[in-house]
Parts: sequence; C-alpha cells; structure tokens
Amino acid sequence: MALKPNDIRNMTAAEINNKLISLKEALFKFRFEQKSGRVEKPHQMRQTRREIARCYTILREKENAEK
Repeated sequence: MALKPNDIRNMTAAEINNKLISLKEALFKFRFEQKSGRVEKPHQMRQTRREIARCYTILREKENAEK
C-alpha cells in the first residue's frame, strides 16, 4: 500500500526514520529477488523507491521548517 504524503507528514521524525529503514529492507529484498529471477511484482520495486524518496523529502521539509 502506497503512503500518501499527508500520512507521512503526520508522522514524527523518528517514525519516518523507522519507516525508511523498513522500506530500505524491502527494497533490498526486491533487488535480491530480481537478481535471482523470481520477481512476482516488479512494480513494487519502483513504488518502494518512490516511497523512500517521499520520506526523505518530507524529512527535509521538517528540518527546514525548524530553522
């Protein structure tokens, strides 16, 4: 399930960092499956990369808002 930007904005920085860790682990698993040739849903890899980017963007927004 894709995360909406508003859902991420409602999280704290610690929650976003935890989400990033889990998304990076998922991306690692997708890459491993891709190399072994048994990818069932290749679109999830792209979706995960975009969610990681969303999390980084919103973390950056929160850092800039504090300044």
